[in-house]
Amino acid sequence: MSSRFDLCVVGAGSGGIGAALAASRAGLEVLLLDSADRPGGTSTRGGVHAWEVSAGGTGIPFELYRRLRRIPKAVGITSIRRHCCFKPPLDAFPGGEAVVDPNRKYVDTLQRCGTRGLVRDEKRCRRQLHAVVFEPDALVRVVTKALAETGRCRTRWDSRVVSAETRGGLVVSVRLANGRKITADSWIDASGDVALCRACGCELMQGWDARSRFGESSAPTRRHPDHLNGVTRLYRITPVSKPRIEPLPSGIPEKCWWRDSFPVMSCNQYPNGDMNCNMLPTMEGSEFLSLSPVKALSETERRVRAHWHDLQVRWPEFRRYRLKWIAPAIGVRETSRVVTEYVLREQDITRGLSGQKHRDIVAITDHPCDRHGARGGIHGELAEPYGIPYRCLVPRDFRNLLVACRGAGFSSIAASSCRLSRTMMQIGQAAGTAVSLAKQIGCDLPEVSADLLRASLREQHVQLDWPLPPGLRQYLAADK
Repeated sequence: MSSRFDLCVVGAGSGGIGAALAASRAGLEVLLLDSADRPGGTSTRGGVHAWEVSAGGTGIPFELYRRLRRIPKAVGITSIRRHCCFKPPLDAFPGGEAVVDPNRKYVDTLQRCGTRGLVRDEKRCRRQLHAVVFEPDALVRVVTKALAETGRCRTRWDSRVVSAETRGGLVVSVRLANGRKITADSWIDASGDVALCRACGCELMQGWDARSRFGESSAPTRRHPDHLNGVTRLYRITPVSKPRIEPLPSGIPEKCWWRDSFPVMSCNQYPNGDMNCNMLPTMEGSEFLSLSPVKALSETERRVRAHWHDLQVRWPEFRRYRLKWIAPAIGVRETSRVVTEYVLREQDITRGLSGQKHRDIVAITDHPCDRHGARGGIHGELAEPYGIPYRCLVPRDFRNLLVACRGAGFSSIAASSCRLSRTMMQIGQAAGTAVSLAKQIGCDLPEVSADLLRASLREQHVQLDWPLPPGLRQYLAADK
């Protein structure tokens, strides 16, 4: 295999998938590498098998959804059936439950903003909040096939970046853990933990930013580097004919030992009737940060088993299920973030598209600021979507490097909002498209024309406007 490429994408999660597909379809020779053994990242190995309701997921995410539709029981659209915030009764379910609704379409999953929240606006939430749930192995299959069809994207698994050579604001090459050297003209870090940017010496941020840094009214007066969004270890349960309480493994207490009581969960039904269980959260971000990867995996599995046992004891309906699978990777919501030419901040989220002045918006979303754990959320539901500028993908002082993952140029507050899978896939699509335009024009990545980039994204059916344009809505109507 050649070790020189037009573009190397480090990380094959949602952002990496979007970047690699966009760039290779535009004619670039692309290498997509990841430290795991398959594409998808948190959406496959991390157990996050649902794309939450959110504006903006219309480009590559919709295409992958259409491919999933061709596979029996691979994907479905959910509606809320029960939620602990709804009245009455308050104890109808230990969290939120969404089930597959055959009457819903993909376009129904593209607006969260405008409600007054689950507690105050039950009717509108039931009518408006719908998600895409999918089988992870099916997503791996359709992504793998889509990448292969380009004829220009090579993949390499179990590959970890350990060092990088840079020169004058350019990334020249990287060295992998197996000793292999990779060279490329351009680079995209979609690794989640920004392994490439870290190796290149990019300036990084971690934890809560001080209010003085970005002028965010909801930020603390001083920086807290260990305050991260909570992590989750997701698990899957499957129906059984004979009800029973599964025995708790020895050495695991029946009572919750890491907080006052077991957390609530978000529960999504798969097309085959299984349920995906997302404990909110399994572990505080600060505790996760303090543990080694091995210890974090071990401790989160103990908590999953205790949580599941408690559900079966307190909620008889769960005795008709058994624990089928625990995600092999922890669902991480926040790690380090890169200092970029512009850092998205709380003000962008609260102003929305109508109040933002950025000319280079390349993706939109309307998910509220959403911190899991003891430190809780910040804002309620948004009134309208907001945009993510291209400059949030351009690491400061680098000319051939972009970042397209949860570690892009976001403040901690902003990262709690725009971290969802489809949003990451859309910034990846923007990054891959930007690299192809830079090669065509012959410019460095920071100089890519915002007008050309946005026009190209619109041609790829990426939503950049609000409300949803009629032509794009018509395109999305063909969701078979």
